[in-house]
Amino acid sequence: MNILGKKLRELREGKGLLLRQIAADLEVDTALMSKLERGERRAQREHIKQLASILKVQEEELVILWLADKIKDVVRDEPLGLEALKLVEQDIKEK
Repeated sequence: MNILGKKLRELREGKGLLLRQIAADLEVDTALMSKLERGERRAQREHIKQLASILKVQEEELVILWLADKIKDVVRDEPLGLEALKLVEQDIKEK
C-alpha cells in the first residue's frame, strides 16, 4: 500500500463510506478505486481535487501524499536515491 492509498482508506472508512460510493463520485469503477487504495495504481492528478472534496479534507494534504508516492516510486530502488533527494531539496531551497 502506498502513502496516499493508506490515507484514502483511512479517511473513507472513518466516514463510513463504501468503495463503490467513492468510485461512483469519481466516475470510475470500484475495482480501480480499490487498486488506488492498495497502491496498485496511482491516482490521476485531477482525481485528487475530487477526492479531497468527497472526503472533506484539504486538497493540499492529498497532493503532498500523491507527490510523495511519485517521488518514492522514482528513487525507491536507487542506491543513491536518498542522496539525490537531499540534493534536490537543497536546490529547491536555494531558488
